[in-house]
Amino acid sequence: MSAEGKSGALRVGVVGVGRMGRHHVRQYAQMADVDLVGVVDADAARAQAAAREHGTRAFPDEAALVDAGVDAVTVAVPTRDHRRVSEPLLRAGVACLIEKPLAPNVEEAQQLADLADATGTILQVGHIERYNPAVRALAAHADLLPRFIEVHRVSPMTFRSVDVGVVLDMMIHDLDVVLMLTGCEPSRVQASAVAVLGAAEDVCNARLEFPNGCVANITASRLALKTERKIRIVAEDGYASVDFAKKSGLMIRRIANEEQLARVRRELAAGRDLSDLDYTDLVNIEPLEVDDADQLQMQLRDFVRVVREGGRPEVDVHAGFAAVRTAERIVAAAREHAASIVR
Repeated sequence: MSAEGKSGALRVGVVGVGRMGRHHVRQYAQMADVDLVGVVDADAARAQAAAREHGTRAFPDEAALVDAGVDAVTVAVPTRDHRRVSEPLLRAGVACLIEKPLAPNVEEAQQLADLADATGTILQVGHIERYNPAVRALAAHADLLPRFIEVHRVSPMTFRSVDVGVVLDMMIHDLDVVLMLTGCEPSRVQASAVAVLGAAEDVCNARLEFPNGCVANITASRLALKTERKIRIVAEDGYASVDFAKKSGLMIRRIANEEQLARVRRELAAGRDLSDLDYTDLVNIEPLEVDDADQLQMQLRDFVRVVREGGRPEVDVHAGFAAVRTAERIVAAAREHAASIVR
């Protein structure tokens, strides 16, 4: 695509073309109804390389990108720079997709949320797991009311995103999904964390209690020997398990075999020996219907659609703020727990 652009196309840019930003550049460059105006990066050579690869321009800063005329921008700079980069864009009326987390703390997240509301500018947060085909398949089962949620997100250290702790780096993905599933923020937070390589936590376990009675136990580690990203949900009438990495899931329901279950209860109450009974015969087990959609492509398509047509993004600024606020509560609870330990 030439710098002259495409007639009638949405004009977009990317600020930050590192590990995540370069994927946004690639996706935008492939969209027929999008004009990739240009990219910005603190590393000028990296910006030039990305621009050459995708037939666009490298700009010295986001102000120059605004002057070139953009409708929307992905902000994929380090978390500590999210507010600094996004504020002038929002004030200029440029829609922003800010990579997760929204900000490094509640104060800056609130400032971004207030600015987006005051200017009426679209601000979407890049919680990409919302677009994971397995998560979308799970969310389609709105009748599954979680009572207990268990999440594990662990991986070896990559030395990326070390400007924040593991809660804002990794657990934030699962906080967004859990808040979506429960429909509210937790009423009580307990946590324990350990910092190994630096000042910020590298391993954290959090227990969240919600007003609706649900309890979530979430573990995140960037010091594991393997990679695992799974969520398990227990409800009164079912169980669901999702593997984020494999994009697959399983649903177990008791409803389809309620008659058999009633008979088993009677036999148990009568003292019958049922040790030879196969539990899987009593429930309905089926894989979640998961498509093969590219979740980054879906996220950017949602962003482009909302900028064009208006409305609310799947993950708006208030959802992003709720995730940051919950993350900050977890870190505070972990510090309080550490301070209480008798050494």
